[in-house]
Amino acid sequence: MSWLQKKINSLELYTVDVILGRREDAISTLYGAFLQGLSYIFSGAVQLRTWLYRHRILHDQPLGCLVVVVGNLTVGGTGKTPVVETFARALQHRGRKVAILSRGYKSKAPPFWKKWWFRLTHTAEPPPRVVSDGKNVLLDSEQAGDEPYMLARNLPGVIVVVDKNRVKAGAYAIKRFGCDTLILDDGFQYLPLKGRLNLLLVDKTNPFGNGHMLPRGILREPVKHLKRASYVFLTKSNGRRDTELEALIQEHNPGVDVIECAHRPQYLQRLRPEGGNDAGRMPLAWLKGRKVVAFSGIATPESFEKFLRDLGALIMARERYLDHYRYAQEDITGLFELAQRQGAECLVTTEKDAVRIEAMQAFPLPVYYLRLEIEIVQGAANFDEAVGRICFPAQAG
Repeated sequence: MSWLQKKINSLELYTVDVILGRREDAISTLYGAFLQGLSYIFSGAVQLRTWLYRHRILHDQPLGCLVVVVGNLTVGGTGKTPVVETFARALQHRGRKVAILSRGYKSKAPPFWKKWWFRLTHTAEPPPRVVSDGKNVLLDSEQAGDEPYMLARNLPGVIVVVDKNRVKAGAYAIKRFGCDTLILDDGFQYLPLKGRLNLLLVDKTNPFGNGHMLPRGILREPVKHLKRASYVFLTKSNGRRDTELEALIQEHNPGVDVIECAHRPQYLQRLRPEGGNDAGRMPLAWLKGRKVVAFSGIATPESFEKFLRDLGALIMARERYLDHYRYAQEDITGLFELAQRQGAECLVTTEKDAVRIEAMQAFPLPVYYLRLEIEIVQGAANFDEAVGRICFPAQAG
């Protein structure tokens, strides 16, 4: 990692600490006030853009098929990818030809010379990047982005397409692959493509952060924009009611259906096992009493670490990196050295992190990722019923 990249990462970590109130010194207070000023500007720009679309000054573009938007009001941490995966699988099981459209956050863009050459030799825009054609995964996590690559790997038969222009990506999926259902991943703020259904995810453990807009808080839009949701999914539910949060949702969106779901650990999967993936799969009970080093580069590492503790793992050390952090070999080497110093038997990470390290060379200790899946806890008997009720209301019941 270059000196400049290290400085940028340090600033990002410092900013996160200020947002979360972890620092209370004078410099942090001044920096927080500066961020608050920027958030007022950001809030005004977001609300102006929404107003322009609502009053048809800017126009969205319907694509003539079912478009399901899955997104949130905050940055990161709602557990969106497992919801998108489960929703896509349920739609596929109902006979739909599904494509997932993603912007490919933090994916590696084609080099400038390739873009320049394409524009020079073609009259049309370059096509979207196809992560999966339904049969094969065609790009790695660096080219596709973490979440699109995970979705492509876990959803055979589902098309996954990456492009910042998701109107173009959707039209391409319809024309090239004959898709009749589009899932717009992380698309609540993508207003150019009109969704028939807007599914808004809210993290029940931390619904709206400190209530401030970016960059002072974690909100991408004001809380009042809950009114744009067709359905609200409360994720990371513990099964207990939160009457205050429920009242806030109903205040801004009276009568909206609320479906609660939880992320449940399923098993541990070893990276690069001998004999194929099934050979490296371990039951959750294997963790009980096991000495581990936990590491992750996700928005909410606390929830991942709590899963491990609840499963009985002895966390000897933990390392937290920025969300979507791209690991270098020196990072992995440092983690193994830490594990050996602490007497750990293995390293455990998240599935999203695993796609960024599976190509590394030296693995002196086993590395596992924790596989999570979504379970409905309130509002529907199961996810398939929720999909039927939401996407096929005439057939439901």
